[in-house]
Amino acid sequence: MQPNNPIEHVVIIVKENHTFDNYFGSFPGADGEKLPPAQDPPQGGDPPHDHTAWLQRANGAVKLQYSENDIPAYFSFARQFTLCDHYFTEVASQSEPNHLMLIAAASPIIDNASKTRIYQPQEPFALPTLPKALEKAQLTWATYGDAAFSYFNHIEELKGSANILPWTRFDADVAAGTLPNVSWLYAPGSPVDLSEHPPYGKNAGQQTVRLGSQWTAERVNQLGQSKLWDTSAIFITWDDWGGWYDHVDPPLKDDWTGGGPAKGPNYANTQFSYGNRVGCLVISPYSKRGIAKAFHSHVSLLKFCEVTFGLKSLNARDQASDDMSDCFDFKQQLVPPPS
Repeated sequence: MQPNNPIEHVVIIVKENHTFDNYFGSFPGADGEKLPPAQDPPQGGDPPHDHTAWLQRANGAVKLQYSENDIPAYFSFARQFTLCDHYFTEVASQSEPNHLMLIAAASPIIDNASKTRIYQPQEPFALPTLPKALEKAQLTWATYGDAAFSYFNHIEELKGSANILPWTRFDADVAAGTLPNVSWLYAPGSPVDLSEHPPYGKNAGQQTVRLGSQWTAERVNQLGQSKLWDTSAIFITWDDWGGWYDHVDPPLKDDWTGGGPAKGPNYANTQFSYGNRVGCLVISPYSKRGIAKAFHSHVSLLKFCEVTFGLKSLNARDQASDDMSDCFDFKQQLVPPPS
């Protein structure tokens, strides 16, 4: 089977907990709102960002912003490649449901799974996934991340897969030219948390934004200098809003039809999708340089993979999704790797 474009390797890098305005609100030409400066680490620790907090975001969201001085590599990538300024998280809540969307284009939960959250299903989840679709098409995949934790283990058909690898294997596979067709890459959480998640617990007081963005840039630059560059597409995005303010209200796609916690706001028929805007950087020799204004969401990345490799949709959500095509020009002169 021939791909529908020159891309043979898709890398989805998922970082943690920052809205578009919190990171890119000051980027020239972007639909951003300038806010007071945020600190690294932020004062007050990790802002609440479950669905309860999302429903109360008008008064509870933290209106602070990092600048180019804090995340210079991301601003550099945005200038050299594509920055999407209308890219939304899929679920109006926190990490796990959005990570599931990035793997399966579906989530049966609205908040992170927990045995105390009896208003939603428990792990592992029975979901058809993009990794299994790739396998069935004789294509390859891997997830590189924290050896002790992976959302892929929260899905029945992927739990315990040999393709769940430590993040250090990513560098080795890039150097060897053996990256799979699709890979998901996550930063380690210890001994230093490089995910960019606001520090808490044993990581309290650590810098995460600057060090985490540097870690990401190192991975991108290694791939850029490898023999895989000419056939690669890298997407960098952030899993959820993290409790930070964003001035663009996410459009309504569908409501949550399940229950909610005993205390707090009523979840019934509240917005499930979409969640707040986050950044998305598209880095490839075929990236259109500039700011992409079209609507995108986490599921758009799965649709890009499906279109690229000729796969069928997993469900109605990815079937209806855009495929990030406005971010690419497959006939342009190849863009050189990051500098």
